[in-house]
Amino acid sequence: MTKRLICTVLALVLLALVPCASLADSNLYIIPDSDTRELTEAELWEYQYDTLKFAFNEIFARHGYKFETGSPCYMWFTQMTWYHPNENESSTDHHDTYKQMTKLENANVDLIKKVRKDMRESGNYNKKGKGMPKAPDTIKNKPDGFVGVTLKADQLLPVYAAPSAASFRAANGKAAVSTTESVYALGYDGGWMLVIYEVNKGGYRVGYVDASQIKGKLPDLPYLAWPESTPDATAIIDLKLTDDPALTESALTTIPAGTRVTYLTTMYNSSAWDYVETTVNGQAARGFVKAGYLDGVIDTDDGDAG
Repeated sequence: MTKRLICTVLALVLLALVPCASLADSNLYIIPDSDTRELTEAELWEYQYDTLKFAFNEIFARHGYKFETGSPCYMWFTQMTWYHPNENESSTDHHDTYKQMTKLENANVDLIKKVRKDMRESGNYNKKGKGMPKAPDTIKNKPDGFVGVTLKADQLLPVYAAPSAASFRAANGKAAVSTTESVYALGYDGGWMLVIYEVNKGGYRVGYVDASQIKGKLPDLPYLAWPESTPDATAIIDLKLTDDPALTESALTTIPAGTRVTYLTTMYNSSAWDYVETTVNGQAARGFVKAGYLDGVIDTDDGDAG
């Protein structure tokens, strides 16, 4: 069989490293919907005084407010994957940020500041109230390019092994991701977003969710550059197909030697993985096999540019 070279370029977004590694890759919010609804004094009094400082700055941070380097807000928000400081601003001139603020957001900022003022004047700093959120564990060894995304809150989204609701669904047809957990995305294929997330029984899963559930502007991530005509490839040994290339490598199915699959791309974490499409129980499924065992795919590191 003549080998064909598929060159897939993933232009990765490199996030700045920050001193507190425990919060890296986080997509936390203190008040997740403070940009879309009116807050109330009663709910704000549930928070600690110091936490409210970050709560109103969070509203500015959504618009890229550039905090003074080394300040408490700088140290907190630069650890959030959703925060992208506006490099056109200085730490003293925030014209672009203020211009983007909505009336609702400005009202919420004013209300939070009022509650903080009332706390100071009453001497009640509500030290037993809600503090800063605890960072979730980050996904270790996730393939390059997946970054944290924010989903609409309080949902349980179906997860499919290919970008179609007719495709295979793991966990006995019940695979789903809770939007209260950390979710990381690589990019989208039509109306479907490719994500990785932690599953309840340990390990991780890579699959597709309805991209309409992504909140706000998506990160400027390229998806896999799907070729117009993806090549058939043949397994040269028995291969385990997994949707967890990060931890357990648990098998969705075994692809027997000699089986034809569709090669899509190669991804990397501590190992190299070929991402392929095949069928599981007669349904389309995409997953990972150890790289280097498909006839029909040329290793892009072998120096052959033709």
